[in-house]
Amino acid sequence: MTLTAPSTTRAVSPAPADTAPLRRRRLRSAASHVGLLLVTLVVVAPILLMVKVSLQSDADVAAHPLSWPSHWSLHNYVAAVQTMNYGRSLYNTVLITGGAAVLVILTGSLAAWPLARISRRWTRTVYQLFVAGLTVPVFVMITPLYMFMRDLKLLDSYTSVILAEAAISLPFAVLFFTSFLRSVPVELEEAAAIDGAGPLRTYWHVILPVLRPATATLVITLTLAIWNDLVIPLVLLTSDSKQTMTLDVYSTIGTHAYSTSQLLPTVVLGTVPLLVVFLVLQRHIVAGITAGVSKG
Repeated sequence: MTLTAPSTTRAVSPAPADTAPLRRRRLRSAASHVGLLLVTLVVVAPILLMVKVSLQSDADVAAHPLSWPSHWSLHNYVAAVQTMNYGRSLYNTVLITGGAAVLVILTGSLAAWPLARISRRWTRTVYQLFVAGLTVPVFVMITPLYMFMRDLKLLDSYTSVILAEAAISLPFAVLFFTSFLRSVPVELEEAAAIDGAGPLRTYWHVILPVLRPATATLVITLTLAIWNDLVIPLVLLTSDSKQTMTLDVYSTIGTHAYSTSQLLPTVVLGTVPLLVVFLVLQRHIVAGITAGVSKG
């Protein structure tokens, strides 16, 4: 009779997973969130302080510059709207900004299309000339622009400011649109040509819709630049009825001093339309910024 020892089998428990990499990822994520929060506070704090001070009187600001105000008042904003004629300034600024932006988008996209598609020596030369236009300071062009508008009898008119702002912003638009169109497949235009579409129809129904994300990004860039421009309107406009928002804000600054109760409400009123434009176009702006990366 043979005796066999009973087999003893033990279930092997799985080894505990290493949680160190997960813990490090969580720490890095928390540190990045804290860093982004601190950067946001640094950026937003001056804006909140500006809004707070704009709701106080000069005496209250001098007594308690950083503390929470004991009395809120909209009197500063009412006085600012009446002093700067806010409706008129807003109309002038929107007209100039919108006219210049539309002109830049149309001419810039029309110029960028052949520069992105035709590989010739002359296209490279023209492209380099547009890039060189980005290096010319605006103060160098003030005197030629003034004399040119004077010879055309366009001084103190909306047209002069629109043309000047468009000419200054055009090199950046051509550079921006050309870089974007180079990442767009040419097969879209070839398909439109097979369907019998001419150049203008292809531009209107193919190129412009493709450029929509880039156009939204360019619109907010142009709006910020033209809306906040002081030099061109200051030189080319003389009538009070044609003053832009920036000129009205500038007029509240005295020669030797300024009043916060007069200056800061005009700054806030001039900034609110820009915030509205950004909120409306923010989805398209993000798409325009990431389009080149996703297509590359």
